[in-house]
Amino acid sequence: MSALLALALGYLLGSVPWGLLLTRAAGLGDIRQIGSGNIGATNVLRTGNKALAAATLALDLGKGVAALLLAGWLWGEAAGLVAGFGAMLGHAFPVWLGFRGGKGVATGGGVLLAAAWWLGLAALAVWLATVAATRISSAGALAACAAAPLIALAAGRGDLALFAAGIAALVVWRHRPNIARLRAGTEPRIGQKKT
Repeated sequence: MSALLALALGYLLGSVPWGLLLTRAAGLGDIRQIGSGNIGATNVLRTGNKALAAATLALDLGKGVAALLLAGWLWGEAAGLVAGFGAMLGHAFPVWLGFRGGKGVATGGGVLLAAAWWLGLAALAVWLATVAATRISSAGALAACAAAPLIALAAGRGDLALFAAGIAALVVWRHRPNIARLRAGTEPRIGQKKT
């Protein structure tokens, strides 16, 4: 029962579409009608409003942290991990938006930070290094997802490696169109408006 409650709590926290809410509040319309149509920070950045993009990033990351820590406090560490994955599902498939949400990168980062700060920071470092080299957000996300389970394994944490692999699988699944564009060399770079 606690696992189901944790999953529901995580899903509800994760399903808050901060990018959509913030851009609407700022009078920028529906973020789903521009760029990639995604509700995450990278697409919010395509509006030209860096402050809103940063706020979206922080809030999406924060809901992953909140889900894991709150459920962990209420029902224990295992329930916290379940809630963290629930937050990922809520962000990617929010009921309020017809189950069409974001790709889960920031929320997944928050979940990893809350589960093991060192693993979250290591994944963030991989993301930053890849983005610095390519200026492509999706490349950074995919590299960080691939690295996180390996980093956890190298640290002797098979449990976290399995958890990180589950997060990575969802993020990679949500990035299928990006992967196709990366292969074709047409994936937009950060700051470039997608046409």
